[in-house]
Amino acid sequence: MNETRALFVGRFNPFHLGHLQVVQKILKNEDELIIAIGSTQQSHTLTDPFTAGERVLMIRECLKEANISLEKVFILTIPDIFRNSVWVSHLQSYCPPFNSVYTNSSLIRQLFMDAGITVKSAGLFDRKHLKGSYIRQLMLKGEEWQLLVPLAVFNVIKSINGVQRLQNIVQGTD
Repeated sequence: MNETRALFVGRFNPFHLGHLQVVQKILKNEDELIIAIGSTQQSHTLTDPFTAGERVLMIRECLKEANISLEKVFILTIPDIFRNSVWVSHLQSYCPPFNSVYTNSSLIRQLFMDAGITVKSAGLFDRKHLKGSYIRQLMLKGEEWQLLVPLAVFNVIKSINGVQRLQNIVQGTD
């Protein structure tokens, strides 16, 4: 039997319940999963408030909390190169070989299809609320966001004063 390994790419700022549902869906269909955290050169910005290491920690702690075997999952950090025409080969240079990619992004879908790689739908789970941008806006407004992320992610964000960081970032902009 040939083992399958799939790729799931995202910025994960923060890793939320929708991401966890995608991971669980993928692992029902594939033997192993590569979670590729993109744009890892960015942090301390409104769209990317968390460091690469903080995002790795969020995902790792979440997977442990969800009883997902870490032996089945690779968590990798991928800096962006801002050149779509070579982005897939750039990403492949950071990853173990994989058979397919799960995404909902039309750009990522097209880039991998152009490279001849099988693309599958990640599925959408309450996309109105389970979006990093929406969760960050709730954090900024001091509104309830905690139930949109796994408890382990909430605990990581709390431990690094992530909400305060995000608020400081916005206050520092003119």
